[in-house]
Amino acid sequence: MEQLLNNPEIGKDLGNKNNLELAGLKKVYFDNKRYRIVYEVKEKEILIHIIAVGKRDNMKVYKQAHARVEKHNKG
Repeated sequence: MEQLLNNPEIGKDLGNKNNLELAGLKKVYFDNKRYRIVYEVKEKEILIHIIAVGKRDNMKVYKQAHARVEKHNKG
């Protein structure tokens, strides 16, 4: 988390992951790539919005991130 706070652009850009639209989000790994943090950088606000943290097993973390973004966009 400290590295992420010091350099929010450290993560890799996500796009479409197995038909889950995650454009505008980034990912970083930790614990030997067992877990991912999916997050969004809000440039003007200097705010890092963590969308999901979890394992990639069965695309779980990406599905969770997609569902949360969809819910937020509809609300």
